[in-house]
Amino acid sequence: MQTVDIFKNRLTAAEIGDLCRKLRVSPREILRTKDPAYEAHRLGEGRHSDAEILSLMAENPGLIQRPIVVKGGKAVVARPADAAEALLK
Repeated sequence: MQTVDIFKNRLTAAEIGDLCRKLRVSPREILRTKDPAYEAHRLGEGRHSDAEILSLMAENPGLIQRPIVVKGGKAVVARPADAAEALLK
């Protein structure tokens, strides 16, 4: 398993979109609402498109829920850590 520090090796909007597809969620569903950028960009108002959210996540990686565990074409937000067990088996 490979670990990627999204603050040192930032993901592109396309890579985050790919993660969302593997997670089977919309970008809004993996937003961290406690990150300061969430309030700063008024993301709680629901007026941003998926493309805008992906772009903001690429610029502000703290907006992305983590950790995310990826195996092949599937992924899970490993919170709690038990969520990753089934994927890694």
